[in-house]
Amino acid sequence: MSNTKFNPILLNFPDSVDSERLIIRAPRPGDGTLTNQAVKESLAELAPWMPWAQTAPTIEESETQIRQSAIRFAERTDLQLLLFKRDTGSLIGSSGLHRINWETRKFEIGYWVHSAYAGQGYITEAVHAVTQFAVKEFGANRIEIRCDARNTNSANVAKRAGFVLEGTLRGDSIGVDGTIRDTCVFSKVRGQEF
Repeated sequence: MSNTKFNPILLNFPDSVDSERLIIRAPRPGDGTLTNQAVKESLAELAPWMPWAQTAPTIEESETQIRQSAIRFAERTDLQLLLFKRDTGSLIGSSGLHRINWETRKFEIGYWVHSAYAGQGYITEAVHAVTQFAVKEFGANRIEIRCDARNTNSANVAKRAGFVLEGTLRGDSIGVDGTIRDTCVFSKVRGQEF
């Protein structure tokens, strides 16, 4: 029996996954310009929910964020994924596996969508693909989606993707507007939902 501690940095897995309409891949240097444009064009819809979307970023700030995300992906500490339309190559948003616990194989899926592509099922499609990626590549035991209880669009994505509402954490964090907020916790668990 080995006393060697599991080291996730040694995991080999693809940096992309495809779905019917999307190419879902890890960020790469140079993706900052597209990300910047998508965020700027969606700021009004993102600002109520995303702390990082309170002001329009510069292209340099977006490129820095992308490169930092690429580093975290390589380190296996956070797995941001960018969402591109397969037919046009347009960046339509981001998803990924966050708050990773490699010991228990627990992940949280996050997401945002460019406003021009909202309401077209792309994020639900991405959540399905990212969930299957986590199950296939990492043997996920638990996958969560958390959202502000007031964010009905995000909650509806979780429900459409088959996640179960476990409960609402009352007054558990501060929203971007400075008020105390409740958080809905949705999950899928091995042996029950996948």
